[in-house]
Amino acid sequence: MPRRERLSKTSAYHYVKLAVRSLMLIAATVFYILGHVRGVEQPLSFLTRLPWLLLGIFLAFAIEIFLRFFPSSIESMGCQKQFRRNYVPTEEMREMGGRVRLGTWRSTLAVAGAWVALNGIIAALYYTGVLDAGILVLIALFYSVADMICILFFCPFQTWFMRNKCCGSCRIYNWDYVMMFTPLVLIPNLFTIGLFALALVLVIVWEILVLRHPERFSEATNATLRCAHCKEKLCHHKRQLRAFLKKNAEKIRLRENLELAKERARRLLRREKTASPPQDDRPPSNGAD
Repeated sequence: MPRRERLSKTSAYHYVKLAVRSLMLIAATVFYILGHVRGVEQPLSFLTRLPWLLLGIFLAFAIEIFLRFFPSSIESMGCQKQFRRNYVPTEEMREMGGRVRLGTWRSTLAVAGAWVALNGIIAALYYTGVLDAGILVLIALFYSVADMICILFFCPFQTWFMRNKCCGSCRIYNWDYVMMFTPLVLIPNLFTIGLFALALVLVIVWEILVLRHPERFSEATNATLRCAHCKEKLCHHKRQLRAFLKKNAEKIRLRENLELAKERARRLLRREKTASPPQDDRPPSNGAD
């Protein structure tokens, strides 16, 4: 198992965001369930009755998105590599002497297609009355928690689609907020559309920079993205989780093998008892009747 690494500022920042977002999701879920128990038609309607609370939630996410437009020392390099100050040309880039192309469009489109399909199903369920507006809010909050889980522990987009080594080299890092707030488009108001619009602008700026400066987005051409220059160490959490799961999977496998061996021994013992001839416990006869 890999040795423990000291928690970096970036890791600590993401753990705080995970805790805050998890509390928001738990609180909203509790209010939603209580609303249903009390027979409230819109279980999360308290958000509209408490504009200060809705404003607080809006500002919390809006500030996060707004800060992404500027260089930061606490954010992951995954969403910071587009800035010129974080670009350090590699020897390979100098040898090429020109612009490069990122060969990840197919996987990028696959992610976009999968996300549209998933949220298309959610939209269909909403418009057919299976889901209500409260559930859409809970889904958006769940996405926000899942975003942190992807960064810290396991990312299906990284593993199944993008195949990138870590968040630092992720091609779609700044898609996170627009993906997070996709369900809110179905319940338009000033706050939901405002969040989605701000997140969409972030993605547009990101994609423009990908087209104009692809060399900043690959470790082959940007030395900042290489492991030797990494200071955030976010990948260690995923490695530790994989090592933990592997170790426990081996323990479970050994336990299962031991149980199978015991069961085979019990069956063999029963078979031997069944096959052996019955023993006559009567005393030997002396020939006299």
